[in-house]
Amino acid sequence: MITRKRESGLSLLGTLSILFMLGFFAMCLIRMFPPYFEYLTVKSIISKIAMDADSAIETNATIRRKIANIFNSNQIYQLAPKDVEVYRLKGKTYIDGNYEVRLPIVWRIDAVLKFDDLLYQVGDPEPLSKPLTVTQ
Repeated sequence: MITRKRESGLSLLGTLSILFMLGFFAMCLIRMFPPYFEYLTVKSIISKIAMDADSAIETNATIRRKIANIFNSNQIYQLAPKDVEVYRLKGKTYIDGNYEVRLPIVWRIDAVLKFDDLLYQVGDPEPLSKPLTVTQ
């Protein structure tokens, strides 16, 4: 009686499909790293400006100019300084830098990175958890 040894393992097609998936996810990660690190820099900048003692008494235009200068020196490209909102509400100053980045991956596939934790109240080191609504 002759018994056949059963083969086990991945076929060539299985190996290629796994390598393709790994390559796709590696490419996505490589494309997402620069905007994410830029977000960390933006978060640090806005947090420092919000904690600055002078920001509480400065005008909105002065705070925006300060943000623009720091963004320019740190080479922030994904978020324009004009997109950072500085406003006063009930006697308190808020800096809202929430934004999102769309990255083309392949053909019609895009990745969207949403950075929505950049709302700071001047004088508070922690970002606010939800957007403020203006009540009339």
